[in-house]
Amino acid sequence: MNSITQDILYKQSVVKYSFKHGVTKAAIKFKMHRKTIYRWREKYDGTAQSLKNKSRRPHSHPNQHTKEEIKLIKNYKNKNKETGLVVLWIKLRKRGYTRSITSLYRVMQRIGIYRKAPSKKKEYEPKPYEEMRYPGERVQVDVKYVPAKSLTKEVREKDGRYYQYTAIDEYTRKRVLWASKEQSTSASTEFIKVIMRKFPFKIECIQTDNGFEFTNRLNWQGTKKKTMFESKLEELGIKHKLIKPKTPRHNGKVERSHRKDQERFYYNKVFCSFEDFKNRLKYWEKEYNNFPMKPLKWLSPNEKYLEYIQG
Repeated sequence: MNSITQDILYKQSVVKYSFKHGVTKAAIKFKMHRKTIYRWREKYDGTAQSLKNKSRRPHSHPNQHTKEEIKLIKNYKNKNKETGLVVLWIKLRKRGYTRSITSLYRVMQRIGIYRKAPSKKKEYEPKPYEEMRYPGERVQVDVKYVPAKSLTKEVREKDGRYYQYTAIDEYTRKRVLWASKEQSTSASTEFIKVIMRKFPFKIECIQTDNGFEFTNRLNWQGTKKKTMFESKLEELGIKHKLIKPKTPRHNGKVERSHRKDQERFYYNKVFCSFEDFKNRLKYWEKEYNNFPMKPLKWLSPNEKYLEYIQG
């Protein structure tokens, strides 16, 4: 039942109570003004629909088009059926029409003599999400900037900024986090070694965005040479899948996990050194992988992996 129907039935119950016990008692019981109840009683004809709120839209407007203006528009449009909006507006202005072209457009739509051509652009239709069948089938990888406010002034002056490399298995949602002082293809290559060491399953595919730390695909110089990261994946026999440019939603799991990092880890942390950041990130990784998640039917990533290997 929608809120409008509930509101009407509530009014009806107030009115019926007032007929039975009086307006004063109804006002006290429902904590309402007596005048409001009297007004509802006058409207009430025995049906709930009679208590429906009437539109408050005004019937007229002081600046609305006059009958003469509308007649002028209709006459000109009938004589110039193929004329576009701008040309018609210019012709009308020569006859003393003083309204803006936007006003002309709106009134022509309202009186039904101008219809906007339907857009040929297709609405975005998301493709059905491909569910993973086992751990390691596809791992999403991305890099997050450590917020500047989470670093002391001394750290910012000495090291500039820190980065969090993240890998998340799409099936179990299990993550590997790694602290880095740089965002580069060499750092990304080092992160592959970390992933291989820490994930307890074989990795078939790694999915990334088109960042320079992963690929030269969007290099403005047109360089098609493989990066160190891509060469390492090829050496290990791991497929590298690149998402469509400017569509971070395709890497949605790692993006959402970064939002959780921001909300639950970085918001109240200040790191006084790289070692401090690295150690605390290690504990946060452990906490994340043991936290129950709704998409996993309230299992933690570690429990999801155990469920899989235990059959």
